[in-house]
Amino acid sequence: MDTAHKSSLEAFLESTQMYSKTTLELTKLKGLKATTNVLSVLVARICLLITVILFMVILSIGVAFWMSEQFGKPYYGFFILSAIYLVLVIVVYFFLQRWMERPFSSLIISQALD
Repeated sequence: MDTAHKSSLEAFLESTQMYSKTTLELTKLKGLKATTNVLSVLVARICLLITVILFMVILSIGVAFWMSEQFGKPYYGFFILSAIYLVLVIVVYFFLQRWMERPFSSLIISQALD
């Protein structure tokens, strides 16, 4: 084999190796970007959820005390509000797939593919 043929083969192998390394690095960076997008959206949604939960807890305590005053016994308001929340939990449980899991999965997939 002559040296010109060897050097062109070596150049081809070297450029193929460089292309592979560059492609791998680009794939890593795209994966990092997708992960960062998903995590930033999740953190923002979790912060919003915590705020809403705190609001609901404080509001629920206030409503329970108000209902207790209306019904005359200090515990009636808490029992009635607990029953209302139990009904809501049952409804959410049966519709959880449609209301929460699918939109959440779609959000993660759309952020990852962005």
